[in-house]
Amino acid sequence: MAGQTLITLTNAQLAFGHYALLDHANFSIQEGERIGLIGRNGAGKSSLLRILDGRILADDGEVARLSTLKVITVEQEPKLDEDKSVYDNLVGDFMLNEDWGRPSRAQSMIEHLNLNADAAIQGLSGGTRKRIALARAILEEPDLLLLDEPTNHLDFEGILWLENLIRQSKCAYVIITHDRRFLDEVTTRIVELDRGQLHSFPGNFSRWQEQKAAWLAAEQLQNERFDKFLAQEEVWIRKGVEARRTRNEGRVKRLESLRRERAARRERLGNVNFAIASGERSGKLVAELKNIHHQFGEKVIIDHYSTTIMRGDRIGLIGPNGAGKTTLLKIILGQLTPTSGSVKLGTNLHIAYFDQMREQLDENAPLTSVINPGSEWVEIGNTRKHVMSYLGDFLFSPARAQSPVSSLSGGERARLLLARLFARPANVLVMDEPTNDLDIETLELLEQLLQEFDGTVLLVSHDRSFLDNVITQTIAYEGNGQWRDYVGGYEDWLQQRSHQLNTQSATKSNPKTESEKQVEPTVTKPKSPARSKLSSWEAKELEAIPQKIADLETQQQSLTAQLSDPTLYENGHDKAQVIQQELASIEQELMALFERWEVLEAKVL
Repeated sequence: MAGQTLITLTNAQLAFGHYALLDHANFSIQEGERIGLIGRNGAGKSSLLRILDGRILADDGEVARLSTLKVITVEQEPKLDEDKSVYDNLVGDFMLNEDWGRPSRAQSMIEHLNLNADAAIQGLSGGTRKRIALARAILEEPDLLLLDEPTNHLDFEGILWLENLIRQSKCAYVIITHDRRFLDEVTTRIVELDRGQLHSFPGNFSRWQEQKAAWLAAEQLQNERFDKFLAQEEVWIRKGVEARRTRNEGRVKRLESLRRERAARRERLGNVNFAIASGERSGKLVAELKNIHHQFGEKVIIDHYSTTIMRGDRIGLIGPNGAGKTTLLKIILGQLTPTSGSVKLGTNLHIAYFDQMREQLDENAPLTSVINPGSEWVEIGNTRKHVMSYLGDFLFSPARAQSPVSSLSGGERARLLLARLFARPANVLVMDEPTNDLDIETLELLEQLLQEFDGTVLLVSHDRSFLDNVITQTIAYEGNGQWRDYVGGYEDWLQQRSHQLNTQSATKSNPKTESEKQVEPTVTKPKSPARSKLSSWEAKELEAIPQKIADLETQQQSLTAQLSDPTLYENGHDKAQVIQQELASIEQELMALFERWEVLEAKVL
């Protein structure tokens, strides 16, 4: 059952210039909810967080907060006290709030994260700083925690730690993230900020994807009906002034109202138009590494590693922060000479490199100059485009074309770098953390491009869904400078690694001599007993289940559509809470039906 309401936004409005980020938006946060806030880059998600924590005020509308509400925000680039130690940053002014248990909780957190309590903040990596900022926010024990891209800079271990932390926490969350797997693991509701409106969908990200497709189809159908009706009225209005006066003057006023409504409609933004020409094919061999060893001082990064990369391979490099993924990439590309070992590069390699620090972008250069310096034209395969049109493909308006790079947001910088890379032929794409700052729709389009790309892809990413959807091979860090090749993506690596560890554990606990291994008998598994057949009443039950599921899903879609309607919240949130409870009940019924279906189907086999 839903707890008390922490914050309510009613008819909230916020605009920068003529662009409305919030357009009479309605939103509420319940106690203990974990909300994933999604939307296009530049839609206003971070601005909404600033309204929620009081850093900025809405232009109009009402923002009501629980009187005792304690809100903490962790931004994309969190600010820590550089002059204090890790311990002092975590403990904070606990005496001021008489939080006497804070030092022991802080010490426990430090031990859990394997941090040096006395280490100075200055000089720590981005991932470590992000963990400290997140841990400090949790230690504050807020009622509401706002997280802006919390998985940026975190490695797999850090992301899993944060997922567990959030699930065990009692406070409410609003989380902005592009990490779809993370959203699936921690959220109880998805809220999308789209064209100034906030649309609520119960469940996690995967559930939202299903519901959003139906919602967009319904919106399109409604717009088509409206436009058809408007067109009919426009035909009527042209039939003659006299006829209009004698027949229905009210109809003329209604047409004026329809025109205003159509003019006020905010169309959905188009998608990024990704395309890349691979140009000439590279040689069959892209790179061959033999017995590579590399170290910085006494620290061994790569310890005698060998691999072969062929044309068309899509390879992901995975490992914790600081393992040396970028170093290995540079060795593969011939940009860095290893301490020992040999690297053989293939022929006719045209490499496009996406670096995670965006160092290729000149802060003072206008966008047009970044794309193709010295030319106003871009050639993609057999298509020639003007640079202004090409920038439009990446959602940069003509008005922004002469703006300097320094004026761009993180997501816009990522899009601009992709535009620059794809503006020239390449048969080897090297992408170091390309998913940071991209919105989910752009991510999915990038996935599709990489899947269809007929060249070679080398990818470093901590986005598990992105890895699984793109790569076919994995180079994984195993610790102590050891690297190993695996088939498949992130999930495949997890399974193979788990099997490998279990095998090693079994071998250590039950060692055998070579002779024992050779004479070990083959054990034939007994056949499974035949499964029982369905009774007549079970057969009828099984036959009826698909329709029951379809009916429940129809109810679910209808209720979800009601939740997305801003008018539902005009008289408070009681109706929304009732609908949420109905949806929860339907979800339970669906799960029970699916489980029963599986049981009955098993009997048929």
